[in-house]
Amino acid sequence: MEWTGARYADKPTVEVHTWIAAPPPQVWTLVSDIELMPRMSSELQSVEWLDGRSGPALGARFIGRSKHEALGEWATTSHIIEYEPSRTLAWAVEDPQHPTAIWRFALAPQDGGTLLREWMQMGPARSGLSFAIDRLPEKEQKIVFVRMREFEANMTVTLEAIKKLAEGTQTPGEASL
Repeated sequence: MEWTGARYADKPTVEVHTWIAAPPPQVWTLVSDIELMPRMSSELQSVEWLDGRSGPALGARFIGRSKHEALGEWATTSHIIEYEPSRTLAWAVEDPQHPTAIWRFALAPQDGGTLLREWMQMGPARSGLSFAIDRLPEKEQKIVFVRMREFEANMTVTLEAIKKLAEGTQTPGEASL
């Protein structure tokens, strides 16, 4: 990720992608199992579907609990805002109309396998990072840049774990950093 000088209000984004030697429906099974995601993340600790749900659907909600050395521990409620099986899964964090972040997985058939992309947008609503920016407003661009690089690194690890699971080189029990 290159320095952009972005501020939080710019709604900065980051995207990573990988090609997986498995068809989209097989990759989708892993991507849409959000309860698998904490095993692939050093930050996301747990997820839990709300409202009696056991899987994704448009409007479905889940709680994510996270932990970060510098930011502490927190929980957020996310809302599925895009749901197209074997193609797209996206969620808005907190208020779907004014989210603190948006996350998206996109799958596309490519060369006999799947091109998997993970994308995220920071903001526009205030998040935990906003408090760090409030304390050090002169360092806002650096704070945003460092956090976006962390997201990029974590997303890369997540996609590599999904790739290994989909290609059968790792079992779900082994899905960890």
